[in-house]
Amino acid sequence: MTAPLTLERVFTTWTPDIPAIVFVLLAGGAYLTAARRVDWPRSRTVAFLAGLATIAYLTCSFLGAYDDVLFWARAVQVVVLLMVAPLLLALGAPLTLVLATSRHADRLRRIGRGRVAKTLTFPLVITVLLIVPPFALYLTPLYELTLRNGAVDEIVRLMLLGCGFGYFWTRLRVDPTPREDHHLVSFGISTTEVIVDAALGLVLWLGPLRAADYYHALGRAWGPDLRTDQIIGAGILWIGGDLAGLPFVGALFHRWMRDDERQAVKTDRELDEEEPSGLWWENDPELAKRFRRERR
Repeated sequence: MTAPLTLERVFTTWTPDIPAIVFVLLAGGAYLTAARRVDWPRSRTVAFLAGLATIAYLTCSFLGAYDDVLFWARAVQVVVLLMVAPLLLALGAPLTLVLATSRHADRLRRIGRGRVAKTLTFPLVITVLLIVPPFALYLTPLYELTLRNGAVDEIVRLMLLGCGFGYFWTRLRVDPTPREDHHLVSFGISTTEVIVDAALGLVLWLGPLRAADYYHALGRAWGPDLRTDQIIGAGILWIGGDLAGLPFVGALFHRWMRDDERQAVKTDRELDEEEPSGLWWENDPELAKRFRRERR
């Protein structure tokens, strides 16, 4: 039986999650090795390492120790693995770093511009990748399976991280992407995600207990009762998911403004290059014709 969660244990409880630790060390080591080979912005490195540190904390802190005991602890993991850690990883521009250091960069670019890549990153597909995983996790037997089987749990975590990264990669466009959809598409997907979060939160709040047999068998005599625990988790998935999306909206808006500024500079440069010579009325077709007629 897991010891009761107290404020002290929030800060002192740690548990080694070997697969997560291996993933963080390998990804961090590969990123830092590649970054040393090129002139790489420090801000990108900080963002990527922050994403890896977030993953390590989620899996090795008290959240990892109590995620199979408290419904709300696992809900925190789901939100952060889908909405926070992938955002930080995407801001690190790992794909750009791979292209800058790989010997197969040209081949990777061709694959990235191919029809398959464009289809997989179509906005509807990306929307499904963002909103379906929480429903598939909580409204199917998969949730209880993650509680009982450690290997399945690790696979689901990796899938959540991958789906979240796919979303932020294609929407923020810090890295090269197969498609160049307008930023309004990203805002539309974000709005859909907010609505879906609310729907899932209501289902878990008002619906039956998830993995009830598993939680009853634990016989936990401390903390919130099973219904209250699930309601807290539903609130985290609903409100926490929306709050976790706010940094992305801010980053997306900033990216949109920068793209508009670059486009304005490009347009001004093109207009300057095409600026006609002579007096302005000589370049107006109608006035120029009349001017030539009068001169005759």
